[in-house]
Amino acid sequence: MTEFAKRISECSEQASKIPEEKEEDHQNYSVEEEEEYPEEVPETRTVTEVMSTNKRIQRYLIAVEYIGTRFSGSQKQLNCRTVVGVLEEAFHKFIGQPVSISLSSRTDAGVHAASNVCHVDVERISKRKPGEVLPPHDSSVVRRAVNHFLQSEGDIMVTDVRCVPSDFHARFRAQERTYFYRILSGPEPLSVFEKDRAWHVTEELDLRAMQEACKVLVGCHDFSSFRASGCQANSPIRTLDELHVSEVVSTALFPSINQDSPVLSSIDNSSKLGMPNGGSNVFGIRKKHRSYEVIARARSFLYHQVRLIVGVLKAVGTGELTVSDVERILKAKTVTAASPMAPACGLSLGFVKYDLPEDDQTDAAESLETCPDPLFVSVAKGVLLAVSIVMDNATEETAATEPQSGVRIAGEAIFAKITDSRTSAELEEAIKEEMKLLKKRRKDWQEQRQNCGLRRRKQMNNLCNSQLSV
Repeated sequence: MTEFAKRISECSEQASKIPEEKEEDHQNYSVEEEEEYPEEVPETRTVTEVMSTNKRIQRYLIAVEYIGTRFSGSQKQLNCRTVVGVLEEAFHKFIGQPVSISLSSRTDAGVHAASNVCHVDVERISKRKPGEVLPPHDSSVVRRAVNHFLQSEGDIMVTDVRCVPSDFHARFRAQERTYFYRILSGPEPLSVFEKDRAWHVTEELDLRAMQEACKVLVGCHDFSSFRASGCQANSPIRTLDELHVSEVVSTALFPSINQDSPVLSSIDNSSKLGMPNGGSNVFGIRKKHRSYEVIARARSFLYHQVRLIVGVLKAVGTGELTVSDVERILKAKTVTAASPMAPACGLSLGFVKYDLPEDDQTDAAESLETCPDPLFVSVAKGVLLAVSIVMDNATEETAATEPQSGVRIAGEAIFAKITDSRTSAELEEAIKEEMKLLKKRRKDWQEQRQNCGLRRRKQMNNLCNSQLSV
């Protein structure tokens, strides 16, 4: 057996000793339903996490706000408009390739978000030169570009973007989540501006009784009575760090009329819009509702936990239940003991808390300094365009003897660098390099012109000598 054959045989034996990969190692972690999150990060890694180890790929942490009325929930579904689906489509239009978005918090259909958070991995590929990998976009560029493609939606917007390490997970790195639930109390029908933004309760609510009921639920408990049947959590034990209800100032209707407005100068103080019954005696000004806000804060929630809690608090406020009944429901450890669940329209995800790396905290501020000045870029493009127009009008003879062709080539190169530059420093450096090339080309053209002139003078001398000799 030859030496080459022996080496082939050894490689085959080594390959046969490599253990086969188990199918279960590639399975993604199981995702719970809305408001449900496991306490520990699974050891298995998602496809997105594996891709993010590529140094050319940048992971962005994105905060997004949306009105949940027209969404069929946040998680992507077939033939349904969802938050993730709309965001992935906007990113696809922005970078020209599909992406996978991972949310920190799931929300049901009709649930709103003042700040839901997700992460996405993006590899910046040049659109002028397919296959060429460029430096990652600044976070401010990502926010503006994605919002540009979201503006036609009308009910979703990116509010903040941060560059984070490749192992930063929007869901499992969240330290706590805060939900808000809004209740409007009063017999009058809701305004069109308030529709699908709050739970309308026609009865009067006892605020003090509701606040006492909140104290029963705060802390670490078995919340089986406040856990919907579809919940996939391994344990019903949750720690509710904060549960509070308070009466807040009702939001002004559009167009807003404040108490100091001249329109209300003739209205008696007791009937101004700031009072719960304000405006009832004034024609054309609707009666306001009493507005209540429930705040629930915890690291994680069970499926429909917040809405079930609000349903019980509302029953306490109307007198259907007492504080002792809330204790009984909590100890029953069955969802059938709880009151009907509050509707989704009043619930909003308000805030997701993270411990972000220090290097990324100043990313938004630094992007204002590193991002190319739009005015500078516009002026540069305008000058190059003017140069190109002038060069197009040049004759072939002039282009052959003058340095305009070199100017045009350099101008086109600078224009290309402007398109691909990431920061002002990169743009300035690109222009310096191209100007050096321009000077070199100009020098070459001048030498060629001098040589051309010498040849012409020599030809003229030869012609004159030949004529004189005749």
